[in-house]
Amino acid sequence: MVKKQFKLESTGSLMDRAFLTLQESFTVEQAVQHVRNNVENKTNIHYLYVTDADGMLKGVMSLRELLSASGELPLSAVMKTNVKSLPTDLDQEKAAKIFQKCDFVSMPVVNEFRQIVGVVHVEDILDVMEQEATEDFHKMAPVSSLEVSLKDAKVTTLYRKRIVWLVVLVFMNVFSGAGIAHFEDIIEANIALVFFLPLLVDSGGNAGSQASTLVIRAMAVGQVRMTDWLKMFTKEISVSILLGVTMAAAVAGVGMFRGGPEIALVVALTMVAVVIVGSLIGMSLPFIFRKLNLDPATASAPLITSIADIVGVLIYFSIASTLLSL
Repeated sequence: MVKKQFKLESTGSLMDRAFLTLQESFTVEQAVQHVRNNVENKTNIHYLYVTDADGMLKGVMSLRELLSASGELPLSAVMKTNVKSLPTDLDQEKAAKIFQKCDFVSMPVVNEFRQIVGVVHVEDILDVMEQEATEDFHKMAPVSSLEVSLKDAKVTTLYRKRIVWLVVLVFMNVFSGAGIAHFEDIIEANIALVFFLPLLVDSGGNAGSQASTLVIRAMAVGQVRMTDWLKMFTKEISVSILLGVTMAAAVAGVGMFRGGPEIALVVALTMVAVVIVGSLIGMSLPFIFRKLNLDPATASAPLITSIADIVGVLIYFSIASTLLSL
């Protein structure tokens, strides 16, 4: 019999085909004898699955439950009929989340006719969780996923995995340069503004990176869903205002020392604005990526930082141009 091919990273491709089933017509004594006759070449037999004559899953029991029951009882009196199962085409990451919620050692995999075709074990799910976490870390770098270990990867492979995003980010940062060039007159008239430029734009990027990391992780473990966007948005506004005001107070003194009260006011207002905007961008991008059916982890720190840099430059020199021209 030819085995059906399942799509990669699905429960069908992950499952173990070595499992034990029992006919629902068996008594406990018949089931015990059946297990003895068929268990020799099978490993990880944590549960026994009860099926009808067509192989449809009807119930489940542990070995302990079977061995502790009276031999004359029918299996229907011992088995649990509320069986949680996984479809063959379920994404392995979603299967891992189900295992986390249910706390099972193994779970059966069924086809469209609810016939049991395999079993997924928790040790396989641990491997999946490690693999998915590694992929998320690579995307947050951002780096394309490696098929081999970092130690064994060739130089050309590492180059190909990293170059695309770096080039994209380079061209994104061109917009920052264009923004600075647009305000060169105000910069020439107030050279002290240059001193605070890296400090301010980096603060917006750092705040955005913090917000995006928190949201991405919360999404990954199921704490935050798409329907939570408005709640997260309003909460992030409050948090970012507090952060921005605190950081503005910290740099206002430096602004006073370097350029006087006008520069201090520009720096303080900019700090509040860039932290708020950067935080909201960092919080929102994972939701936008999820809405577009993209991995939220792609909304990585370098991407957030590049966007926040562009916005930060525009905010900084717009505020400076407005206040210093009065």
